[in-house]
Amino acid sequence: MYYKNQFRQLLNDRAGTVGTRLHSTWPIVTEAVGALGKYDYIEFTAEYAPYNQYDLENIVRAAEVHHMMSMIKVDYQNRGFVAQKAVASGFQSVLFTDHTSPEEVEETIKLILPKCPAYNGKMGYANRRWIGYQSTATQEEYAQMAAETVKAFMIEKKEAVDCIEEICSVPGIDMIQFGPNDFALSSGFNMRDDKKRVQAAEKKVIETAISHGIRPRCELNSAEEARYYLDLGVKDFSIGLELRILQNFLADQGDRLLNLMAEQGLIR
Repeated sequence: MYYKNQFRQLLNDRAGTVGTRLHSTWPIVTEAVGALGKYDYIEFTAEYAPYNQYDLENIVRAAEVHHMMSMIKVDYQNRGFVAQKAVASGFQSVLFTDHTSPEEVEETIKLILPKCPAYNGKMGYANRRWIGYQSTATQEEYAQMAAETVKAFMIEKKEAVDCIEEICSVPGIDMIQFGPNDFALSSGFNMRDDKKRVQAAEKKVIETAISHGIRPRCELNSAEEARYYLDLGVKDFSIGLELRILQNFLADQGDRLLNLMAEQGLIR
């Protein structure tokens, strides 16, 4: 069995990609996205949600039912452990958070590269779901398969933005994504008070990534927001965040319903 990383094929073969972010480990939520036939992949935001290793396998199975790819966003502190377990469960991409220097990025990339002379990584022969548990793949085939994991990095700390040129020079980065909230937090100001500063930092990150042949990915709340990024040369997008979508709907429709009821004197 040789596990073909279709996420990497998407990056190699297509003009752009579209994903969406989920908090839920319930596989039916992943399937509900896949059933639409409009999304290349789901991103499980493990940084924000509780989960276990069985959840990781089931999320990927649900995605595969609809020929959809999967990405996982991991915390910084246990990134190596979670990333290795996730890719061995079938996740084809890992989004790493909170890095501040090229040295940290280089070390993280090694954590999910195979331990062999060709790649000089730290990941062994993980006999789990992605190789069918009883693999007939040679060690060379396994090493190539493991190395194909799509590696994405959040550029969200002030330090990372300041050394974005050096970070983008590290071999092995496939995608980057700017994080406005953490950038403002680590810079010591409120994002809503200086949106121009945030936008300038984001533009710098995007342009630097493109100049190094790295794919910048941008998060959207609506499709209309993509126009600005398309003009910058961005091809990869993630639209929506599961709980935010739910909250926005409930807030909007709840207000409308309460107002209608108030008009009838049903609410004091």
